[in-house]
Amino acid sequence: MTTSGPTKRALPQVRRREVDSSGQDWVRFEELRPGLHLPVVARPTLPDVDLVAWARAHRARIEEHVHRHGAVLFRGFDVVTPEAMDRAIQAMADAALPYEERSSPRSQVSGNIYTSTDHPAAERIYLHNEQSYNQTFPLRLFFACVTPAQQGGETPLADSRRVFQRLPAELRARFLEQGYMYVRNFGHQLGLSWQTAFQTEDRAEVEAYCRRNGIDFEWLDGNRLRTRQVRRAAGLHPVTGEPVWFNHATFFHVSTLPAHVGSVLLAELGEEGLPNNTYYGDGSPIEPATLEVLRAAYEAEQVSFPWERGDLLVVDNMLAAHARSPFSGPRKVLAGMARPFAWSDVAEPPR
Repeated sequence: MTTSGPTKRALPQVRRREVDSSGQDWVRFEELRPGLHLPVVARPTLPDVDLVAWARAHRARIEEHVHRHGAVLFRGFDVVTPEAMDRAIQAMADAALPYEERSSPRSQVSGNIYTSTDHPAAERIYLHNEQSYNQTFPLRLFFACVTPAQQGGETPLADSRRVFQRLPAELRARFLEQGYMYVRNFGHQLGLSWQTAFQTEDRAEVEAYCRRNGIDFEWLDGNRLRTRQVRRAAGLHPVTGEPVWFNHATFFHVSTLPAHVGSVLLAELGEEGLPNNTYYGDGSPIEPATLEVLRAAYEAEQVSFPWERGDLLVVDNMLAAHARSPFSGPRKVLAGMARPFAWSDVAEPPR
């Protein structure tokens, strides 16, 4: 007679959930709060959903929500490292882009992942669409919250489609006809240096970049540089076909700065020496009343929400402008850009 040993039982396998075609309902899209269409929030419905694997399998679904709402906030997936953020960007938008023709102080964290901005905590950063002044700009923006601020520090958003529709037809018509001129001065210890903005110490490289990108340049004494570039103010979104207000005309105008800051800069540097300023495309000044209308349109569409650790915000750069609120306490939000798109491929809105 033989006896057998104890029956062996298969040990349960514990691993992160992968996805297949049945993973459609493992992430739920819903309003962040009642009546708020921007951003839409995506949450896992099960524990340990692998965001990267799910996003890779359901990229079309993510795109649908991004195009409908302008931005998607992935909450509950614990994206807190630059490596995790970079993997998410690859899953949703192929690859992160380098930060070129810079206008904001940022620190490189890892690869093409940067701090969202290094502007002082007390300063508000006004609503804008990232690098709309570049001939080629990113269609996708990614923000990951590693450390939310103790107070403030939100990343407000505004629907660029709705901003466009809020503007008076005659105001839109003038900007559609002329575009706007962006003037920069580098080398007076305010704003970025030309070496930082263009990521080179070589004047010849700067000149070559400017020629390739339709930027007029002028070298001034003291190794200073002045540039002028005329850019369009609006376009049709390449996927949705909707008109969007997509420019830096308001953001870079001196009157958008806090009044005391703008007055000091004008007194010390004069209008020609300002680090940044904007004009109509023919070089004529933009009227104060027009700038007030522009700012009012952005403000009317601004929405805001508090960051939570691990949040990943995916923004369609043409459909939604973004900003930053002042804050207190430590704050760390990472940023990445993806999907380069050329202004030459953007259709004109009807006039």
